[in-house]
Amino acid sequence: MAKRAGSRRVARRSEEELEKLKVAGQIVGETLELVRAQIAPGVTTLELDKLAEAHIRARGALPSFKGYQGYPAATCIQIDDVVVHGIPDDTVLEVGQVVGVDLGACYDGYHGDAAFTTVVGQPGEYHGLLDATQGALMAGIAQARAGNRLKQISKAIQEYVESRGYSVVRQLTGHGIGQQLHEPPQIPNFYSPGAFEDYELVLQPGMVLAIEPMVNVGTAQVQVDKEDGWTVRTADGELSAHFEHDVVVTDSEPLILTLAEGAKLLSDVSGYWKA
Repeated sequence: MAKRAGSRRVARRSEEELEKLKVAGQIVGETLELVRAQIAPGVTTLELDKLAEAHIRARGALPSFKGYQGYPAATCIQIDDVVVHGIPDDTVLEVGQVVGVDLGACYDGYHGDAAFTTVVGQPGEYHGLLDATQGALMAGIAQARAGNRLKQISKAIQEYVESRGYSVVRQLTGHGIGQQLHEPPQIPNFYSPGAFEDYELVLQPGMVLAIEPMVNVGTAQVQVDKEDGWTVRTADGELSAHFEHDVVVTDSEPLILTLAEGAKLLSDVSGYWKA
Protein backbone atom coordinates (compact mmCIF):
# COMPACT_ATOMS: atom_id res chain seq x y z
CA MET A 1 0.00 0.00 0.00
CA ALA A 2 1.57 3.25 -1.15
CA LYS A 3 2.36 6.00 1.33
CA ARG A 4 1.10 9.57 1.29
CA ALA A 5 2.50 10.89 4.60
CA GLY A 6 5.78 12.25 6.01
CA SER A 7 8.68 10.50 7.72
CA ARG A 8 10.76 10.47 10.94
CA ARG A 9 13.42 8.20 12.52
CA VAL A 10 14.23 4.95 10.68
CA ALA A 11 14.23 1.77 12.78
CA ARG A 12 16.85 -0.98 12.62
CA ARG A 13 15.35 -4.36 13.43
CA SER A 14 16.76 -6.99 15.77
CA GLU A 15 17.14 -10.63 14.70
CA GLU A 16 14.02 -11.49 16.70
CA GLU A 17 12.04 -8.80 14.89
CA LEU A 18 13.38 -9.89 11.52
CA GLU A 19 12.18 -13.44 12.14
CA LYS A 20 8.64 -12.14 12.61
CA LEU A 21 8.95 -9.95 9.54
CA LYS A 22 10.08 -12.98 7.55
CA VAL A 23 6.94 -14.87 8.55
CA ALA A 24 4.72 -11.90 7.73
CA GLY A 25 6.46 -11.52 4.39
CA GLN A 26 6.07 -15.17 3.49
CA ILE A 27 2.36 -15.06 4.32
CA VAL A 28 2.01 -12.07 1.99
CA GLY A 29 3.93 -13.87 -0.77
CA GLU A 30 1.83 -17.02 -0.39
CA THR A 31 -1.38 -15.05 -0.48
CA LEU A 32 -0.40 -13.12 -3.59
CA GLU A 33 0.46 -16.35 -5.40
CA LEU A 34 -2.86 -17.85 -4.34
CA VAL A 35 -4.76 -14.83 -5.65
CA ARG A 36 -2.71 -14.69 -8.84
CA ALA A 37 -3.69 -18.27 -9.66
CA GLN A 38 -7.38 -17.33 -9.46
CA ILE A 39 -7.26 -14.25 -11.70
CA ALA A 40 -9.38 -15.17 -14.71
CA PRO A 41 -12.31 -13.89 -16.78
CA GLY A 42 -15.56 -14.00 -14.82
CA VAL A 43 -13.99 -13.72 -11.35
CA THR A 44 -14.91 -10.66 -9.27
CA THR A 45 -12.40 -8.56 -7.38
CA LEU A 46 -14.42 -9.14 -4.21
CA GLU A 47 -14.02 -12.91 -4.62
CA LEU A 48 -10.26 -12.43 -4.84
CA ASP A 49 -10.32 -10.25 -1.73
CA LYS A 50 -12.24 -12.87 0.28
CA LEU A 51 -9.80 -15.55 -0.83
CA ALA A 52 -6.86 -13.44 0.30
CA GLU A 53 -8.34 -12.58 3.68
CA ALA A 54 -9.24 -16.21 4.39
CA HIS A 55 -5.67 -17.36 3.70
CA ILE A 56 -4.09 -14.60 5.76
CA ARG A 57 -6.27 -15.47 8.75
CA ALA A 58 -5.73 -19.22 8.27
CA ARG A 59 -1.99 -18.59 8.59
CA GLY A 60 -2.47 -16.92 11.97
CA ALA A 61 -2.12 -13.36 10.74
CA LEU A 62 -4.40 -10.36 10.27
CA PRO A 63 -5.00 -8.42 7.03
CA SER A 64 -2.95 -5.25 7.50
CA PHE A 65 -5.03 -3.15 5.12
CA LYS A 66 -8.47 -3.90 6.55
CA GLY A 67 -9.48 -1.01 8.78
CA TYR A 68 -6.27 0.94 8.09
CA GLN A 69 -7.39 4.58 8.17
CA GLY A 70 -10.87 3.26 7.42
CA TYR A 71 -9.93 1.15 4.39
CA PRO A 72 -12.72 -1.46 3.97
CA ALA A 73 -10.96 -4.50 2.47
CA ALA A 74 -8.04 -6.92 2.90
CA THR A 75 -6.60 -6.12 -0.51
CA CYS A 76 -6.26 -3.29 -3.00
CA ILE A 77 -7.13 -4.47 -6.51
CA GLN A 78 -6.38 -2.22 -9.45
CA ILE A 79 -7.81 -2.50 -12.99
CA ASP A 80 -6.34 -0.71 -16.03
CA ASP A 81 -6.00 3.01 -15.15
CA VAL A 82 -6.20 2.48 -11.37
CA VAL A 83 -2.71 2.98 -9.92
CA VAL A 84 -3.26 1.90 -6.29
CA HIS A 85 -5.90 1.58 -3.56
CA GLY A 86 -8.65 0.08 -5.71
CA ILE A 87 -11.43 -1.21 -3.46
CA PRO A 88 -12.64 -4.76 -4.29
CA ASP A 89 -16.30 -5.04 -5.29
CA ASP A 90 -18.56 -6.92 -7.70
CA THR A 91 -16.54 -5.89 -10.77
CA VAL A 92 -16.06 -8.90 -13.04
CA LEU A 93 -12.64 -9.38 -14.61
CA GLU A 94 -12.42 -9.48 -18.39
CA VAL A 95 -9.80 -10.77 -20.83
CA GLY A 96 -7.08 -8.22 -21.54
CA GLN A 97 -7.50 -6.13 -18.40
CA VAL A 98 -4.37 -5.07 -16.52
CA VAL A 99 -4.91 -6.14 -12.90
CA GLY A 100 -2.79 -5.28 -9.88
CA VAL A 101 -3.10 -6.84 -6.43
CA ASP A 102 -1.60 -5.26 -3.30
CA LEU A 103 -2.02 -6.72 0.19
CA GLY A 104 -0.53 -6.84 3.65
CA ALA A 105 -0.44 -9.25 6.58
CA CYS A 106 0.36 -8.60 10.23
CA TYR A 107 1.98 -11.49 12.09
CA ASP A 108 2.64 -11.19 15.83
CA GLY A 109 2.64 -7.41 15.56
CA TYR A 110 4.83 -7.10 12.43
CA HIS A 111 3.66 -6.27 8.91
CA GLY A 112 4.42 -7.48 5.40
CA ASP A 113 3.29 -5.63 2.25
CA ALA A 114 3.74 -6.53 -1.42
CA ALA A 115 2.10 -6.24 -4.82
CA PHE A 116 2.16 -7.55 -8.39
CA THR A 117 0.46 -6.71 -11.68
CA THR A 118 -0.65 -9.12 -14.40
CA VAL A 119 -3.05 -9.28 -17.34
CA VAL A 120 -6.27 -11.29 -17.45
CA GLY A 121 -5.85 -13.90 -20.16
CA GLN A 122 -3.00 -13.13 -22.56
CA PRO A 123 -0.53 -10.37 -21.60
CA GLY A 124 0.05 -9.46 -25.26
CA GLU A 125 0.99 -5.82 -25.82
CA TYR A 126 1.22 -5.01 -22.10
CA HIS A 127 4.37 -7.08 -21.53
CA GLY A 128 6.46 -3.91 -21.90
CA LEU A 129 4.68 -2.04 -19.10
CA LEU A 130 4.79 -4.97 -16.70
CA ASP A 131 8.39 -5.83 -17.47
CA ALA A 132 9.47 -2.20 -17.02
CA THR A 133 7.74 -1.97 -13.63
CA GLN A 134 9.07 -5.24 -12.31
CA GLY A 135 12.51 -4.49 -13.68
CA ALA A 136 12.44 -1.11 -11.96
CA LEU A 137 11.57 -2.81 -8.67
CA MET A 138 14.54 -5.16 -8.97
CA ALA A 139 16.83 -2.27 -9.98
CA GLY A 140 15.73 -0.38 -6.88
CA ILE A 141 16.18 -3.40 -4.63
CA ALA A 142 19.73 -3.85 -5.96
CA GLN A 143 20.60 -0.45 -4.48
CA ALA A 144 19.22 -1.28 -1.02
CA ARG A 145 22.67 -1.97 0.40
CA ALA A 146 24.35 -0.81 3.59
CA GLY A 147 26.36 2.35 2.96
CA ASN A 148 24.29 3.48 -0.02
CA ARG A 149 22.06 6.52 0.26
CA LEU A 150 18.33 6.10 -0.22
CA LYS A 151 18.42 8.34 -3.30
CA GLN A 152 20.30 5.60 -5.12
CA ILE A 153 17.15 3.47 -4.94
CA SER A 154 15.07 6.35 -6.27
CA LYS A 155 17.48 7.09 -9.10
CA ALA A 156 17.73 3.46 -10.18
CA ILE A 157 13.96 3.11 -10.40
CA GLN A 158 13.45 6.34 -12.32
CA GLU A 159 16.25 5.67 -14.77
CA TYR A 160 15.03 2.14 -15.49
CA VAL A 161 11.44 3.24 -16.11
CA GLU A 162 12.15 6.34 -18.17
CA SER A 163 14.73 4.57 -20.34
CA ARG A 164 11.86 2.34 -21.46
CA GLY A 165 9.52 5.20 -22.30
CA TYR A 166 7.20 5.10 -19.28
CA SER A 167 6.44 7.53 -16.44
CA VAL A 168 7.08 7.11 -12.70
CA VAL A 169 4.32 8.21 -10.32
CA ARG A 170 5.65 10.96 -8.05
CA GLN A 171 2.69 11.66 -5.75
CA LEU A 172 3.01 8.31 -3.94
CA THR A 173 6.05 6.62 -2.43
CA GLY A 174 7.36 3.43 -0.92
CA HIS A 175 8.02 3.34 2.82
CA GLY A 176 9.61 1.69 5.77
CA ILE A 177 7.69 -1.17 7.37
CA GLY A 178 7.71 -3.03 10.66
CA GLN A 179 5.40 -2.66 13.65
CA GLN A 180 3.44 -0.16 11.58
CA LEU A 181 2.34 -0.63 7.98
CA HIS A 182 3.87 2.73 7.06
CA GLU A 183 7.06 3.76 8.82
CA PRO A 184 9.99 6.04 7.95
CA PRO A 185 11.62 6.50 5.53
CA GLN A 186 9.70 7.67 2.50
CA ILE A 187 11.07 6.01 -0.63
CA PRO A 188 10.31 8.09 -3.73
CA ASN A 189 10.53 6.35 -7.10
CA PHE A 190 12.27 9.36 -8.64
CA TYR A 191 15.08 11.72 -7.72
CA SER A 192 14.61 15.49 -7.49
CA PRO A 193 17.33 17.16 -5.38
CA GLY A 194 15.90 18.69 -2.21
CA ALA A 195 12.39 17.31 -2.64
CA PHE A 196 12.71 14.71 0.16
CA GLU A 197 14.97 14.84 3.21
CA ASP A 198 15.15 11.04 3.19
CA TYR A 199 17.12 11.04 -0.07
CA GLU A 200 20.31 11.51 1.96
CA LEU A 201 19.56 8.73 4.45
CA VAL A 202 22.52 6.32 4.68
CA LEU A 203 21.14 2.78 4.59
CA GLN A 204 22.18 0.56 7.50
CA PRO A 205 21.81 -3.15 8.26
CA GLY A 206 18.45 -4.01 9.82
CA MET A 207 16.44 -1.35 8.01
CA VAL A 208 13.35 -2.81 6.33
CA LEU A 209 12.02 -1.08 3.22
CA ALA A 210 8.84 -1.55 1.17
CA ILE A 211 10.00 -0.61 -2.32
CA GLU A 212 7.15 -0.12 -4.79
CA PRO A 213 7.44 1.54 -8.19
CA MET A 214 4.15 2.66 -9.73
CA VAL A 215 4.54 3.13 -13.47
CA ASN A 216 2.20 4.75 -16.01
CA VAL A 217 1.99 4.47 -19.79
CA GLY A 218 1.21 8.19 -20.14
CA THR A 219 1.51 11.07 -17.71
CA ALA A 220 3.00 10.59 -14.25
CA GLN A 221 0.12 12.57 -12.75
CA VAL A 222 -2.58 10.80 -10.74
CA GLN A 223 -5.86 11.75 -9.09
CA VAL A 224 -7.97 10.32 -6.27
CA ASP A 225 -11.61 9.39 -6.89
CA LYS A 226 -13.82 11.79 -4.95
CA GLU A 227 -16.52 9.17 -4.41
CA ASP A 228 -14.53 6.79 -2.21
CA GLY A 229 -11.48 8.90 -1.31
CA TRP A 230 -9.15 5.94 -1.91
CA THR A 231 -8.95 4.90 -5.55
CA VAL A 232 -5.97 6.52 -7.28
CA ARG A 233 -6.14 6.71 -11.09
CA THR A 234 -3.88 7.98 -13.83
CA ALA A 235 -4.87 11.55 -14.68
CA ASP A 236 -5.08 10.76 -18.41
CA GLY A 237 -6.86 7.39 -18.18
CA GLU A 238 -3.84 5.45 -19.47
CA LEU A 239 -2.73 2.12 -18.00
CA SER A 240 -0.65 1.71 -14.85
CA ALA A 241 1.30 -1.11 -13.17
CA HIS A 242 2.64 -1.65 -9.64
CA PHE A 243 5.11 -4.12 -8.12
CA GLU A 244 6.32 -4.18 -4.51
CA HIS A 245 8.58 -6.18 -2.20
CA ASP A 246 9.74 -5.77 1.40
CA VAL A 247 13.52 -5.80 1.65
CA VAL A 248 16.00 -5.99 4.53
CA VAL A 249 19.23 -4.02 4.24
CA THR A 250 22.08 -6.32 5.30
CA ASP A 251 25.88 -6.21 5.53
CA SER A 252 25.98 -7.84 2.10
CA GLU A 253 23.15 -8.03 -0.47
CA PRO A 254 19.45 -7.20 0.05
CA LEU A 255 17.17 -9.86 1.55
CA ILE A 256 13.71 -10.01 -0.04
CA LEU A 257 11.04 -11.00 2.50
CA THR A 258 7.78 -11.16 0.53
CA LEU A 259 8.24 -14.41 -1.40
CA ALA A 260 5.93 -17.40 -1.15
CA GLU A 261 8.90 -19.72 -0.68
CA GLY A 262 10.37 -17.60 2.11
CA ALA A 263 13.03 -14.89 2.37
CA LYS A 264 15.79 -14.95 -0.25
CA LEU A 265 18.83 -12.89 -1.12
CA LEU A 266 18.51 -10.82 -4.28
CA SER A 267 21.01 -13.01 -6.14
CA ASP A 268 18.74 -16.03 -5.58
CA VAL A 269 15.68 -14.34 -7.12
CA SER A 270 15.30 -14.23 -10.90
CA GLY A 271 12.24 -13.22 -12.93
CA TYR A 272 9.90 -13.43 -9.96
CA TRP A 273 6.27 -12.61 -10.80
CA LYS A 274 7.17 -12.45 -14.48
CA ALA A 275 4.20 -11.31 -16.58
